[in-house]
Amino acid sequence: MYAIIRDRGKQYKVAQGDVVELDFMDEAAEGAPVQFEVLLTSDGEGGVKVGEPLVAAASVSATIVKPLHKGQKIDVVHFRRRKDSMSKTGHRQKFTHVKIDAINAG
Repeated sequence: MYAIIRDRGKQYKVAQGDVVELDFMDEAAEGAPVQFEVLLTSDGEGGVKVGEPLVAAASVSATIVKPLHKGQKIDVVHFRRRKDSMSKTGHRQKFTHVKIDAINAG
């Protein structure tokens, strides 16, 4: 059984027991429960429920495993040839890890 959930404009395919890496939730605390909107559910045997836009009475419950996880560092380099000019900056994206506890198909 799997479901397609929506979290702040992005969609994720999840199954029970999965650990999903979501965009950073600044209000999150470790062990806190989270509910997601369900766009599609499947029982794994061909039975699919598609929402318009959400599946009525369906829900996905999860708990926060790691509230703050930093991704790999990305280096951004701007080089201008023949100008004796170069700038270098970096960025590390923040993520929140969430474990899917249960999928209620409704």
